[in-house]
Amino acid sequence: MSEKRKTAPKKEPPQGNVPLYLFRSGKNRRAYEYMGVHKAVHNGKECMVVRVWAPEAKEVSLVGNFCNWDKAKYPLKKIDDAVWEGYTDFVFQPYELYKFCIKPQQGEDIYKADPYALHAETRPGTASRWVELDYQWQDGSWLQEKTKTSQYARPMNIYEVHAGSWRKYADGSVFSYEKLGDELIPYVKDMGFTHIEFMPLTEYPFDGSWGYQVMGYFAPTSRYGEPKDFMRFVDRCHQAGIGVIMDWVPAHFPRDSAGLAKFDGSCCYEYADPRKGEHKEWGTLVFDYAKPEVVSFLVSSAVFWLKEYHIDGLRVDAVASMLYLDYNRKDGEWVANKDGGKENLEAVEFLQALNEAAFAEVYEPMMIAEESTSWPMVSKPTFMGGLGFNYKWNMGWMNDMLRYMSLDPLFRSGNHDALTFSFFYAFSENFILPISHDEVVYGKASLINKMPGTDEQKAAGMRSFVTYMMAHPGKKLQFMGTEFAQKNEWNYEKELEWGLLQYKEHQDAQNFFRAVNHFYLERPELWEIDFSWEGFEWISNDDYKQSVIAFRRKAKDGRELVAVCNFVPVQREGYRIGVPFRGTWAEVFSSDDASFGGQGVTNGKNIKTEDIPMHGCEQSVTLTLPGNTVFFLECTRKTPKPAPKEKAKATPKKAAAKKPVPKTGKSSGK
Repeated sequence: MSEKRKTAPKKEPPQGNVPLYLFRSGKNRRAYEYMGVHKAVHNGKECMVVRVWAPEAKEVSLVGNFCNWDKAKYPLKKIDDAVWEGYTDFVFQPYELYKFCIKPQQGEDIYKADPYALHAETRPGTASRWVELDYQWQDGSWLQEKTKTSQYARPMNIYEVHAGSWRKYADGSVFSYEKLGDELIPYVKDMGFTHIEFMPLTEYPFDGSWGYQVMGYFAPTSRYGEPKDFMRFVDRCHQAGIGVIMDWVPAHFPRDSAGLAKFDGSCCYEYADPRKGEHKEWGTLVFDYAKPEVVSFLVSSAVFWLKEYHIDGLRVDAVASMLYLDYNRKDGEWVANKDGGKENLEAVEFLQALNEAAFAEVYEPMMIAEESTSWPMVSKPTFMGGLGFNYKWNMGWMNDMLRYMSLDPLFRSGNHDALTFSFFYAFSENFILPISHDEVVYGKASLINKMPGTDEQKAAGMRSFVTYMMAHPGKKLQFMGTEFAQKNEWNYEKELEWGLLQYKEHQDAQNFFRAVNHFYLERPELWEIDFSWEGFEWISNDDYKQSVIAFRRKAKDGRELVAVCNFVPVQREGYRIGVPFRGTWAEVFSSDDASFGGQGVTNGKNIKTEDIPMHGCEQSVTLTLPGNTVFFLECTRKTPKPAPKEKAKATPKKAAAKKPVPKTGKSSGK
């Protein structure tokens, strides 16, 4: 049943109050500059001005340490039919604790954190803290560099991190933003990653949610320090040439009493109809995207991180749950849209508005959709009818490849389509290939333990998979710990198993990841043309019996790499493939290198082509394919095809006199 709400007739915003008008219209992209708590001058005196959206509240007041939490001291007044405003008679001290005391239409007073707070009390406390964001940024060179080359033609190799469990102090306490800067930035740089993607750092109450149940959409979590500390972390990343991406969660929010749930005693931020307003599986509530004020709130949050914190991109979580009204709902548990369909049309409009705002407010942000269905045109502009993101996680590729790699090699020949199918749609979106935290939890096993066979075969399988991933069109993402072959699944309560690096097999794995990452960075063939058929061409995709594929990757200047992939632990001798250029080829990277723990089988640097046509090419090479290995070939010397030799002419005999030939070239024969 829908909740009945008593509302006063809607009033027009006060004349000339443009921020309020835009907020109520769903078009205020910087609502954080107006809503919440700010310094002001009122009646000639410095003070704080306070604003909060609580349309169904009977009374609202500002409370905190400064008034012994007395709700009578600083009452707010409605300035229209939904927004409350008030002034203090003093200026907040830094880190001042405060909340809103809201008297609902029925029931007892409720105490809520400020939805627009810039800082929060560390759990289990739930109060907001007041701070000013006056950090002096030093990343001008990074911002300037971003304008020189399109991000789509640059390498992108993302290291996904959970800040609280990457490393910990000896006593089990978490690293601060400052300590993360000291340790994480040089590690990421050394390992050859281009970006750090953080699982949500927006303030959240429950550690076990990993940050995906957000309470503070404008506050970096205080678990690791203050807002300026996180600003400095981002700044240091940029100065080191590392981009920063944040997971951001507009799909749902928790029921915690101090948060957005039943904010004014009614369904304020969430849908009133539980068939739309609840995710029962997650125990969370769904934003009501039909409300303009909710749209202003969420869009402003996204813009805030991009603009005020210089975040390079947002990975938008659980987009599929927003797009479909029947997402994880049984028949009878969801309500159709106005056209009778299952698409959430309001969420579609919101996502389009979100992306339009992001691109209008900052230069070329990365707006990344975690969207697990075949919804069309996710990463296409809104003017084309797309959702307006510029990247989408390729969940289909991830599911197919992890299933394929987990198979006993004996059965891979019968599942060859899992290896090749992604190329049919590889350029339908701007894809990122993700091996994320979701793939190494809940019994799914770590990446290396997804591989079948002995320890050596598992290691070889992981190396071949990751090398193939680097060759496949699309940007890349790996979850922390994968790069040194952590055996156990990720546990958010513990740091990664860094102690494994005392063992050679894990040193070998780390050496491999460092090498393959840097090889990727150095080779524009692997990233310069990621989203078009112009950057990719098959050589062979149909040798399912031997589980072998080969393809070309191309750079804009004509350089090419040939990737050859053998996905069974059987060495193939004398394997012939066609190559695009006649001359000398060299093996320039192999996942079977001995320094990675492989067998060290190599084709060397002097592979000569033969004029034997194959795979649509006029020439071919004969190779040894080590078992469970992916390697790259490069043409180091091109040679032209020799001109055909003319046949030797016989010594002419003395010929009889010939009749003259007519000038038309035709015979006058009889």
